[in-house]
Amino acid sequence: MPFNFPILLTWARVIAIPLLVAIYYSPFGALDETLRNSLAAGLFILAAITDWFDGFLARRWNQTSAFGAFLDPIADKLLVTACLIVLVHEKQAHGLIALIIIGRELAISGLREWMSSIGARAAVAVNNLGKYKTAAQMSALPMLLLNRDVFGLDFHLVGTWLLYVAAVLTVVSMVVYLKAAWPTIKANA
Repeated sequence: MPFNFPILLTWARVIAIPLLVAIYYSPFGALDETLRNSLAAGLFILAAITDWFDGFLARRWNQTSAFGAFLDPIADKLLVTACLIVLVHEKQAHGLIALIIIGRELAISGLREWMSSIGARAAVAVNNLGKYKTAAQMSALPMLLLNRDVFGLDFHLVGTWLLYVAAVLTVVSMVVYLKAAWPTIKANA
């Protein structure tokens, strides 16, 4: 397993997941709601920044690796999934929206894995629609975690709408990926 700074950033994102959950479910009860939400949103934002930064540095420093390419999307999906579960439990996000987003991530990850195993992964490579979906998600989730007005802007409302946008883009991008993969699926069924 290679180890470099970009992979360390990816591992930091993985480590942030139980920390984010612990902020909400700490048995100590020492955090008031405002502090808890602020810490969770801040941690999520830091983790999301590492998502962009690790890839940028890996390419810039020519430290890309198969392991890094494997771990990065897993860290992203785990972070988003954990956050969605917390938000649904806290009644800050709708369970159906979380199910759509998590279900798509599992389905597309499985599709990519299978396509890779038959040498056709390029057919389901990340496209701009998937990037827009990720941007909407990564903007919505800290707003929902924060769950309060900031500078007169209702972050919960804006975050909710952005999460709905992410859910729509999730479905549309899944259809695009499945359409691109369909000839290969049909030929290998």
